[in-house]
Amino acid sequence: MGEFDLIERYFKSAAKSSAGVDLGIGDDCALLAPAPGMQLAISSDMLVEGRHFLSTVSPEALGHKALAVNLSDLAACAAKPVAFTLALALPRLDEVWLAGFSKGLLDLAQEHGCALIGGDTTAGPLNICITVFGHVPTGQALVRSGAQAGDDIYVSGLPGQARLALEAFRGEISLNEKDFALTRQRMERPTPRVLLGLALRGLATSAIDVSDGLLGDFSHVLKASGVGAEINLNAIDSIALCADYMPARSQFDTKYLRKMVLSGGDDYELVFTAAASQREAIRSAALASQTLITHIGTVQTEHGLRLRETDGTLSQSEYVSFDHFKS
Repeated sequence: MGEFDLIERYFKSAAKSSAGVDLGIGDDCALLAPAPGMQLAISSDMLVEGRHFLSTVSPEALGHKALAVNLSDLAACAAKPVAFTLALALPRLDEVWLAGFSKGLLDLAQEHGCALIGGDTTAGPLNICITVFGHVPTGQALVRSGAQAGDDIYVSGLPGQARLALEAFRGEISLNEKDFALTRQRMERPTPRVLLGLALRGLATSAIDVSDGLLGDFSHVLKASGVGAEINLNAIDSIALCADYMPARSQFDTKYLRKMVLSGGDDYELVFTAAASQREAIRSAALASQTLITHIGTVQTEHGLRLRETDGTLSQSEYVSFDHFKS
């Protein structure tokens, strides 16, 4: 099987069209046609074996995650998915692997109405690069620079679960079979919060997705917005201690789980800000998108990121997030 047979069999025949795509796979370029009054939102992410995923991950889960991490970027901008391209380097032609990978990839694409419109394949170390395209009404995109003093800070989902799975893979911790399956699912098949992002249009003032750690990623929002923040550790603890976090969570102390929530990474949840006057609307948006959210702090005028301890005292954040060139 050659390169073009590979594309025809596993990607072109299964790719779906979507509104806004005039021409997909088959020509030198795809053609996108945003509706009047819409802007294109574009993002790229690369996944490298041994750096972003383990060799033990199933091909179907890897296909899902490869697209999910890109859809998460669209969610953070409140953009609706339209299309994506795939650049894929393969060490060898493995039809079983390709069948699983393309299924995971294209099942998620179909779920979000996101068409595969082109890309490239080549021989080489396993490397997956996706560029995703979405659209958002002009002026309604969520950006990092919109947070204002007095805004509430929220996070979606249960951040830190993915990192627990990684720690188990590394042999740093021991998890029972049920907990390992739960956390591994969060690491290998994250849920992009697209519906929440769309529901936050006109409500949130800023947003970012959590890929390298909650506090580290949110610090980019603070820097872009020229503000500081206070994070309530009682709220962080409530995430780690909730019933759905991990059935056997009692084997870990609260401080360890707090670290997972604040700096774990690989969550692909949304951290966002909104005016206090929007609290009821934010709760409604979360309900409409069927997404758990937690109010974790407040944006402040004074620069820096401070943690409000459970005893009421304040301390500076010492949590470190992932960095590809330092970790």
